[in-house]
Amino acid sequence: MKPKNDSMACGVRSPDLPRDLQIPHDLARGHRLLRSRLGDFDYFRQRRSGDRLADLEICPTSLLPVLGLLLLFALPLPAADLGKSLTFHADFDATTDARRATGDKRIYTAAAYKEQAAAKPGLDHPDVELAPGEGRFGGALSFKKKNVKAVFYKAEKNAAFDPKNWTGTISFWLSLDPNQDLEPGFCDPIQVTDKAYNDDAIWVDFTKDERPRHFRLGVFGDLKAWNPQNLPADKYPDFNKRLVVNRNPPFARGKWTHVVITHTGLGSGNGEARLYLDGRLQGAAEHIKEPFSWNLATAAIRVGVNYVGLFDDLAMFNRALTAGEVKSLHGLKKGIASLKYP
Repeated sequence: MKPKNDSMACGVRSPDLPRDLQIPHDLARGHRLLRSRLGDFDYFRQRRSGDRLADLEICPTSLLPVLGLLLLFALPLPAADLGKSLTFHADFDATTDARRATGDKRIYTAAAYKEQAAAKPGLDHPDVELAPGEGRFGGALSFKKKNVKAVFYKAEKNAAFDPKNWTGTISFWLSLDPNQDLEPGFCDPIQVTDKAYNDDAIWVDFTKDERPRHFRLGVFGDLKAWNPQNLPADKYPDFNKRLVVNRNPPFARGKWTHVVITHTGLGSGNGEARLYLDGRLQGAAEHIKEPFSWNLATAAIRVGVNYVGLFDDLAMFNRALTAGEVKSLHGLKKGIASLKYP
């Protein structure tokens, strides 16, 4: 919605401000706009309207509230503001232990997720290892072959789960060519769940058949609530309708892509989740109505399910970051390590 103008500011009638002067969600773009517009006052006096020039004659004092708000939204966000909301961060520099954890900081491995109860602390996997100097920021976690074992962090306290209003943000970086590096089958770089991908879960995946492989966000609550007959995903039409899909994602070998998932109100009866790639919104899953329930003892942040490639700078926040904050996060020179937190 456009901001309302004071139609009689300084005793003259002024039309609506141009669209590009509305408060931007993209903070960097707002900064550029502010600098350019302040240096070109003639812009405010005239603009083309159809085939004629319309005199705006806007009094400078009437612009002060707009410019003040533009300044407020254009200023970079203090790192501390994001750091206060950070609940988990694993940077994979020299260790798989999380750099910041409000729960268990250790990584766990098991033969499979069906055997998760037997998981042991530490990275015990022949094809997954730390890769010093190969990350987006320092080191990375390298998956050399299709990972069919369980590699995870415990979600209790690290993910701010609330069965009535689960709200948060997941952030990480990937480097791979999905069409060349991944082996056959679906691949989920991350799943956050206590059961499975279709039962109280948040995940992103690469599809198995399409070329190029699609990249999708899925958010599903209690299976019995949204799919009471437990139909397979390919036979349940509402499954695909609920996904956020990028059919030509920007992933490439030798290039890092930033993935951010924000979610609000899951379990409230009107939840929502959004997918961002490299700071840009890809789409939203809205009106998520079913309840969410976890057994916290088995809830896990599953990393690299069937994945092949590099994985770096995994972070979780206890609130949904705004579009501007996601953009700021994407631009951090040292990644999440740039943030200050308790």
